[in-house]
Amino acid sequence: MKSVRGIAAKVGVSVATVSRALNNHPNVDPATREKVLQAANRSGYIPNVGKRVSTVIGLVYPEEPVRADYGAFDASLLAGILRGVNELRYDVQIISVQRDKRPDETFTQFFMRKGIRGTILRTFERSRAMCIQIAEESFPSVVVADRFDEPSVNFLCCDSRADSRRAVEHLFDLGHRRVALGMHNIPDTDHLDRKAGYEDAHRERGLEIDPRLEVEILATMQGGAGLVTRLMSLPEPPTAIFLTDPLATFGAMRRCQEIGIRVPQELSIVGFDDGDLRRHTFPSYTAVCQDAEMIGFESARWLTRMIAGQGEPRLRSIRTTMLEINQTTGSPPDRPIRILPDGTRLTLPSVSTTQASSPACQLP
Repeated sequence: MKSVRGIAAKVGVSVATVSRALNNHPNVDPATREKVLQAANRSGYIPNVGKRVSTVIGLVYPEEPVRADYGAFDASLLAGILRGVNELRYDVQIISVQRDKRPDETFTQFFMRKGIRGTILRTFERSRAMCIQIAEESFPSVVVADRFDEPSVNFLCCDSRADSRRAVEHLFDLGHRRVALGMHNIPDTDHLDRKAGYEDAHRERGLEIDPRLEVEILATMQGGAGLVTRLMSLPEPPTAIFLTDPLATFGAMRRCQEIGIRVPQELSIVGFDDGDLRRHTFPSYTAVCQDAEMIGFESARWLTRMIAGQGEPRLRSIRTTMLEINQTTGSPPDRPIRILPDGTRLTLPSVSTTQASSPACQLP
């Protein structure tokens, strides 16, 4: 049925109707168009591009394909995708839906016009409906770094909530009580998991969360640096920070060096890592780690095998992260420090563990 004639026979319409539906002709009944597109997707039909059948999959972004606040995850993801498509000699095209999709065409028509056989979808909270719609059209697709309850959506992701909780509990075990959170300001599932883990740890230890210690930032070096400047100027600054993004972690550590904060003697830092960035800082930072390259590799290999009829028809997989304790976490200082925006360094009175655990340690 991988032809216009086969689709026509399956749906019970003429070859001309199938051709018009596939090419988004206006004089096709919407219900008929939907039946044709679903039949085309289920059969694995793809139009010829020039005189060759396409062997291209799309890495699809809802908006701009490359943005600084996407962080280091996407570079590692793409490296894995490029390895994953090699097995069956597929190629990769990066696609922006916002830029290229016409308002009057379905996602299937859009991808067929682009000559795409299947899609790896990089989505965020506000664009999840797009992934569901693509899956409901039965176009070959898999979402990376997000998960869905809808059974039609294929996905591969990591769940970092449990290890984020363990990371904050590690800080509590060292004696910290004022632990701040620097969270990416794009509310995708990954970062919401990390925030939930941070809050789980506080709840399980019976500790209140100072709302001024939960800060949304850009996932950039500048975002991490600005977080340190902001938090360390508070009247009662934190003695530890958990950051949910690798580049922000890198920026926070660099800012500590710039203003003379000793890590971990004066401030403990736990970050996140999608690859091996933690091994390129000094000292090597404690991190919740996921393998973004593995996510890209396995999603691309599954998608190309599925398109070729060589693999499983469904992929709904949640992988685990890991907590790696390195050199940026230690006991809180006996006398916490505060650094004003002008660089003035203040040494604060010592606070006993008992006092620090009580509500009295909260900001007025």
